This record gives sequence, C-alpha cells and structure tokens, in this order.
Amino acid sequence: MGILVKDPGPLTTVQDEGRFGYQQFGVTPSGPMDARAFHIGNILVGNKRGEGSLEFTFKGPDLEFDEDTVIAITGGEIQPSLNGSPIPRYRAVRVHAGDVLKFGFATGGGCRGYIAFAGGLDIPLIMESKSTLASKKLGGFEGRALKKDDYIGFTAPKADLPDFEKRWVPLPVYPTKEVSVRVVLGPQDDAFSEEEQKKLFWFSSKVANECDRQGYRLEREVPIKHIKDGNIISDGIAFGSIQVPTTGQPFIMMADRQTVGGYTKIGTVITVDLPKVAQAKPGMWIRFVNVSMELAHELYIRELSEMDALEKSMNP
Repeated sequence: MGILVKDPGPLTTVQDEGRFGYQQFGVTPSGPMDARAFHIGNILVGNKRGEGSLEFTFKGPDLEFDEDTVIAITGGEIQPSLNGSPIPRYRAVRVHAGDVLKFGFATGGGCRGYIAFAGGLDIPLIMESKSTLASKKLGGFEGRALKKDDYIGFTAPKADLPDFEKRWVPLPVYPTKEVSVRVVLGPQDDAFSEEEQKKLFWFSSKVANECDRQGYRLEREVPIKHIKDGNIISDGIAFGSIQVPTTGQPFIMMADRQTVGGYTKIGTVITVDLPKVAQAKPGMWIRFVNVSMELAHELYIRELSEMDALEKSMNP
C-alpha cells in the first residue's frame, strides 16, 4: 500500500540524506537540495532525519493515497491541498485511503518542497542510499524523476503519531528578490587578485535560467577576472563550490554536481546557507558575504544542535 502518482509535476524525485563514500568512483552524493526543510519534514512525521522523501521543484506532484498515513510538507511556498482543501506546511497532517494531494505553483518565496511520509517509502537502497542521481540513472525510483502512474509503496505507514497537535514548527520566510549567502574563500582564491576577490562580495549576482540540481549559473554585470585564466588541473568539487571559468561568470555547484572539475573555485557557500541557494528562483539576486572557516563551523554545529533539540522534543 502506498501512493499513486497522478501527475508528477515538473521534477519530483526520491531523495534521502545522500550517497556518501563513492565520489572516488565518480558517483556524487545527491541528496536534498534544501537539507533543513528535508530534515524538519522527517522529524515532524517521526522518521529518522535522513529517511527518503519526495523532493519537488516549482510544483508538487498530484498523489493518490491507498492507505492511511501521516505526511508533512516543507520547503517553499508551493500551496498544498488535500481533496481540494488547503492544508498547512511545516505541520504533520493525517491522510486517508482515497485522499488526493495536489499543489499549486511556486508563486511566493522558494521553489523546492518536500513530502515526508511517516514510516518511509519502500525504495531499494543503491550504494546504501535511496537518493536519485538521474544523470547516471541511479537510485530512487528506477533511477529517474517520477512519471504519471508510478506507484511507490510505504515501508511502515502510521495512521497517527504521539502528541500529534504539537507536531508543527513556524513557517520560514523565503526571500523573493535578493538573498544573502555566506562564503568561505578558497581553495583557488589565489587565482584572483585581492581586488577581484573583493568584487565577489561588492556586486550581487543574478540567478540565470540555467539552475537545477547540478548547479546554478550566475550572471554578473562585473565579471570576476583571473590573474591568468580559469583553468586548473581537475580536482574535487564540494556542494556549494563557486566555480569561476575564464568568462568570469560563476557557477554554484549543487547536490547533483560532478565529482571533479577543471575550473578555479574562488569560494564555497557555507553548509547552513545552501538551502538559501536551493530556494532561489531565476531572476533573484544573490549577495555573497565573506566569513571565516571558524564561523562556518560554529554555525553548522549550532544548526545540528537545533535539529537535535527539535527531534528530541517531538520524538524522544
């Protein structure tokens, strides 16, 4: 028993925490673009934080349930409804056999959402993960985005959960015009003069139409110039790496990035701010802010502590 996909939406995939330990073989981790929204959704329905959920972009899927369970919808302002009636985001919601879940388009802030299912989805583990890496047809549901009439079973559905009325968190606010994103310089910041490094932070970058799970192309009125050029011997790429090719127009590498690349990386978006990039739409502006590695670590530890506290309060 599980869910029938009536309409998959523009891009809906299965994602869990990610596929780690295989980058040496050219397999990127994948996983959620907005890890914070993903984790909160699983906590709200009583799952382990890394359990597989559905991630969707710009519009969610239409799903028909054939068993009672509990769901939580997190992420951007993509308005959900159940049997034609609006339901809240960031709150546990009971659904019943025969119910149909639908979504509107992302007209407000944010562009990605998550649906967590109490007990999890019956998706096989590939390299210890349920995450979809569509570029390699690996993991998730047959290695691809969902299509009409796909059916996914539940692992251990739960029709109710303890302290049900307490299973909610305040709605986050997603910017619609400009977002500030903190960055640690390096590892190839020495390929740029000090003045060019400062330009990364002095001038905002516009999100281009070419933005997806692999990367975000940015458009700048003032390109970033190299001392020589933008090419290096290929090395590893992290989630959030800011590559600058010779054109001076940066790319932010995202969850489905390639594992190595041959362009200079002027900096890296800190982990806690990656969700801000993931929720940015084409046409929005990104303003980078320079921070230290020590602050990036401190903020990451603080976020982990917040997730631990939320999980303990709801699922002791």
